[in-house]
Amino acid sequence: MPANLPNTDATNSISGLLDYLDASPTPWHAVASAETRLHAAGFQRLEETSRWQLAAGGRYYVTRGESSLIAFTVGHGPLAETGFRIVGAHTDSPGLRLKPRPGLDGDGLWRLAVEVYGGPILATFADRDLSLAGRVMVRTAEGTASRLVRFEQPLLRLPNLAIHMNREVNEQGLKFNRQTELPLLLGLAAEGQDADARLRELLAGAAQVAAKDILSWDLAVYDVQKATRWGAASEFIASGRIDNLASCHAALQALCATEAPAPTCVAALFDHEEVGSESPTGAGGSFAADVLGRLCLQAGLDGEDRHRAMAASFFVSADAAHAYQPNFPNAYEPGHKVMVNGGPVIKTHVGQRYTTHAGTAARFMSLCEKAGVPCQQYAHRSDLACGSTIGPMLAAGLGIPGVDVGSAMWAMHSVRESAGARDQAYMIAALHALFGE
Repeated sequence: MPANLPNTDATNSISGLLDYLDASPTPWHAVASAETRLHAAGFQRLEETSRWQLAAGGRYYVTRGESSLIAFTVGHGPLAETGFRIVGAHTDSPGLRLKPRPGLDGDGLWRLAVEVYGGPILATFADRDLSLAGRVMVRTAEGTASRLVRFEQPLLRLPNLAIHMNREVNEQGLKFNRQTELPLLLGLAAEGQDADARLRELLAGAAQVAAKDILSWDLAVYDVQKATRWGAASEFIASGRIDNLASCHAALQALCATEAPAPTCVAALFDHEEVGSESPTGAGGSFAADVLGRLCLQAGLDGEDRHRAMAASFFVSADAAHAYQPNFPNAYEPGHKVMVNGGPVIKTHVGQRYTTHAGTAARFMSLCEKAGVPCQQYAHRSDLACGSTIGPMLAAGLGIPGVDVGSAMWAMHSVRESAGARDQAYMIAALHALFGE
């Protein structure tokens, strides 16, 4: 551990991450959890519908759709010259989402129909203690209101088919038909009530309204097992949603720890990355450009100076990276085997699946050196399709140079992912160095 990153900082960083993961089973909860942390650090909430009055050095945040959030500290330097320092991450994770009318009745059982959100490893949802969380829209005397709900107890299950009926499962792999084999078991059917009615009854209790006042919902399936440390020396962590709540947490921690920066520092957390980002709350929407535009207006910049500010800016897209798993050596590019607890990973792809180029990679290397943390470089195998991030679309849309980075992890998109316990402190330190430029 570097001298300027003591073990106590690493322990505090990972404890804070585990708490954030446990508090954030859905994007809506992730934003609510972020708000709590920002309030504690002196950030003031803004509304998109209000006129903004910003003070130099002020700390603010704004949300959109309850699942995306942009927080910022107004820099004390001239915005046209110092620009923005931006960290982007995403609040959503791959998984299963409930359909609007999910109830399936028959054979004496209640089941709930789901849709696949993003690209989860579906087999990992089998035989897990699953439950529901998200937001429910309810009718009130004042109109429609949004309520966060979360069932702490195991509510649902996807039981595996016994090997006696699926003899080739260990050779052919566990596969589920998305329409017929993914509905989740809710309970034994009761006479006079169907699955939809039972679900509404449960939601009404969680939202503290009458069942008739439940209007609609955005509900995700999550594994109720808590985030934890594991390994011979507790050097690893395991949890759902490490991709990409670890980056959200790191961005928030780095921003909250930054005092009186010269540039205006921004942590932008977007929804819908796992399904393409093309939404009002996604990185492909206008949220980032809208907020940065308002900051330029507040600083009194004309069109010429706004272009100068953007040209003076730098963007870090913080997402997860693929850690080397020695059981599967042929899945990795030989010269790019990145390791957990090895520090932030710079991700490069010549086809612009990542926004990194040599110049931005070198700049991030310098930030890691300044922070006293190691860094690594990753490239995907040329014969495997490469995933992407918010990096290319946000850098292109804003016209800001950027770099894609992430902490190394195993089992990306599993219901239970793993990562290194020291990497969170490394990433926070690197992002803090960015904000302190």
